[in-house]
Amino acid sequence: MKPPIPILRSFSEAEARAFYVDYLGFEITFEHRFGPGAPLYFEVKRSDCLLHVSEHHGDAAPGTALRIEVPDIEAFHADISDRGHKRLGPGINETSIGFREVSVVDPFYNRLIFCQRM
Repeated sequence: MKPPIPILRSFSEAEARAFYVDYLGFEITFEHRFGPGAPLYFEVKRSDCLLHVSEHHGDAAPGTALRIEVPDIEAFHADISDRGHKRLGPGINETSIGFREVSVVDPFYNRLIFCQRM
């Protein structure tokens, strides 16, 4: 069995691309619309992490939280810090459950917690 692929709700194609591609460094691997002007459904990938982002009502609810393990939290943090974001400037936090993590919230209130076990 492979890991699940989470579906995250989106309300703006431009904001989703800016956040997931430009800021977090994911690449788009496919896009789908049922027709012109229809909601966008797309997949992004960074390393082995796959996420689906959907504008379709009912695919997912805003406010989802994901924990995504990364091999080197310092390198990940440096990468997104270098890319920069007009509203975000996360730090690295240590948790009581044994992780170092970088938490960001996308424009649609989904929280992505990138983490490394201590």
